[in-house]
Amino acid sequence: MWPIAEVRMESRPQAGHTEGGSRRGTQDRAAAAAAAAAVRERPSPCDLRRSSAIPGPSSPSEVGGRLRTMARAGMERWRDRLALVTGASGGIGAAVARALVQQGLKVVGCARTVGNIEELAAECKSAGYPGTLIPYRCDLSNEEDILSMFSAVRSQHSGVDICINNAGLARPDTLLSGSTSGWKDMFNVNVLALSICTREAYQSMKERNVDDGHIININSMSGHRVLPQSAVHFYSATKYAVTALTEGLRQELREAQTHIRATCISPGLVETHFAFKLHDQDPEKAAATYEHIKCLKPEDVAEAVIYVLSTPQRVQIGDIQMRPTEQVS
Repeated sequence: MWPIAEVRMESRPQAGHTEGGSRRGTQDRAAAAAAAAAVRERPSPCDLRRSSAIPGPSSPSEVGGRLRTMARAGMERWRDRLALVTGASGGIGAAVARALVQQGLKVVGCARTVGNIEELAAECKSAGYPGTLIPYRCDLSNEEDILSMFSAVRSQHSGVDICINNAGLARPDTLLSGSTSGWKDMFNVNVLALSICTREAYQSMKERNVDDGHIININSMSGHRVLPQSAVHFYSATKYAVTALTEGLRQELREAQTHIRATCISPGLVETHFAFKLHDQDPEKAAATYEHIKCLKPEDVAEAVIYVLSTPQRVQIGDIQMRPTEQVS
């Protein structure tokens, strides 16, 4: 409710009153008239919305621009610190690595083959980005490879401040007829490697008294609902595990009385080579995966990573679920 001024109207003086006696009446009438005029001239809420002195609602692009500006400002504290990005040879991992280098971080990008990461590192350097991308070969299905990578990071770059577990693997092995080897491949990368990297990243932070680190798991909407597609049921089970692991990690970090944060980001359909690896025997089916709707881009997920990292230390984001606008499930 907008406050309304109370206007008290005095009666006019009766005939026979002296001039001196009517002076107060004259003053009262003048005051009442002024107050009434003020009420008439007070702008309504609609007038305020139209007023040029008070800005109206911002356009989506303006809001988005302000959010991006705020995110970039929040990233200043990460400048020159080190982030590990697994599965950085393409897709989401490459987009995240590039975005972090643009923000001035040192990024160790790992994968089984590093040719693409080396090319990306050269691109970032030639573009003049303030950060650095450091390629590192690591087979995440091999624990010794992971431990060796963390040892090298410790000796050459002090340690890890941000760990982004992005690497993921899908095989079309169904629950009723799938191969045990296919199940093991998915479990080893999607669950065990993620957990080993998380453990080693936390130990790296702890030994250096880093209290503001961040561990981000690139999860999937498949970790929140089960699609009626038999080829991805075991994969979905591994992603449900990531959902549970991220929340369990958050709870253990609180028990450790640290301010290190844990987040998972769960995208829906992203236009990457994921479907071509899943349906490696049927490239037409893989291509069709990305043709029926306008998919997310890897850069969309990278923007979510930057947002999460840029939030104030008091903010704990547990999960970001993001789908293409046109995606139904």
